[in-house]
Amino acid sequence: MAVVKSGARFLGMAMLASVLVACGGQQERPLDSYTAEEIFKQGELALASERRPDGAIRYFQEVERLYPYSEFAKRALIMQAFSYHKAKKYEEARAAAQRYLDFYPGDEDAPYALYLMALSYYDQIDDVGRDQGVTFQALQGMRDVIESYPDSDYARSAMLKFELAFDHLAAKEMEIGRYYLKRGNYTAAINRFRTVVQDFQTTTHTAEALHRLVEAYLALGFTQEAQTRGRSLVTTINRRPSMMTASAC
Repeated sequence: MAVVKSGARFLGMAMLASVLVACGGQQERPLDSYTAEEIFKQGELALASERRPDGAIRYFQEVERLYPYSEFAKRALIMQAFSYHKAKKYEEARAAAQRYLDFYPGDEDAPYALYLMALSYYDQIDDVGRDQGVTFQALQGMRDVIESYPDSDYARSAMLKFELAFDHLAAKEMEIGRYYLKRGNYTAAINRFRTVVQDFQTTTHTAEALHRLVEAYLALGFTQEAQTRGRSLVTTINRRPSMMTASAC
């Protein structure tokens, strides 16, 4: 769905706005006296010209309320989801996108609605020091897009964001592991680093996790385990040199 409008399109919407607002100081007509298309275009204009999308959301809601069975009501609903997301009102964006999927599951914008739901979680992912529950939801959402619409443009974007979110979870495990390691809680640190090696081996954190495992095992006097992890580390570095992060030095 094209969200960015051309200059000519924008000019046309501006001209429509001038028609909708009465000239010579006359009072503006009520929205229910306009067609669904006119109100929808007012929403597009508000979305393109206003800093906050709240006005656009109101217009799109009115299209759906006044003309619930029209083609523009369907378009207004997906635009509500987009506008809520732009306003960083993520729960409302997900609710609008879910309603769209419930009402129009086979529509051409259904992949975008599903992607927008996943994106609303992804865009809430905080620094690695925060709780990562939203990250898991973003991963599941992106997986749903990839599996449901594998040939769509949204699937390609979802795959990239899935990898980034997955890497984010590994970074969280590494942060906790380093915390335990610095405080001499080697068993707890080992558990975290092993999780990265076993469950997040495709991320950029695997090499450092192996490096830290060697440190922790040596600190506990487990020489054989340290040597085993050391050999795995060498293999990993030789296979993917870029994986060794600066923090592992």
